[in-house]
Amino acid sequence: MSTSLIEISNPEGIYDPRMHGYSHVAAVPAWSQLVFVAGQGGSKTDGVLSSDFRTQVAIVFENIAIALASKGLKMGNIAKLTTLVVDYDEDKHQILIEESNKIWPDQKFPVNTLIPVQRLALDGMLIEIDATAIG
Repeated sequence: MSTSLIEISNPEGIYDPRMHGYSHVAAVPAWSQLVFVAGQGGSKTDGVLSSDFRTQVAIVFENIAIALASKGLKMGNIAKLTTLVVDYDEDKHQILIEESNKIWPDQKFPVNTLIPVQRLALDGMLIEIDATAIG
């Protein structure tokens, strides 16, 4: 499926969120196949979590890309993300923006809800992101 079938928009009357690495609206055709990717953490197959937030973010996005590729999809097929961040602060937000810009340099970011949390499933897990993609 062409990712152009996902219509990303930021309506007038709501602030432009692209500087924060997300969009307000993602519209997809009703006949589309939805692909749900469970929350991915910042470890590879060895299960080791880096103490570095940026490293975990990069691995999370790599894991999502691997999951999507298993269904013939790419990161551009993502319509919606949910991002959970432990001890969220502005520095972590900036890292998320920078890493998102690497993946979506055209700034057609998926819709994203960021939720600060106290803890995730595993000790040392600093971020978890799930994705809904369109195939």
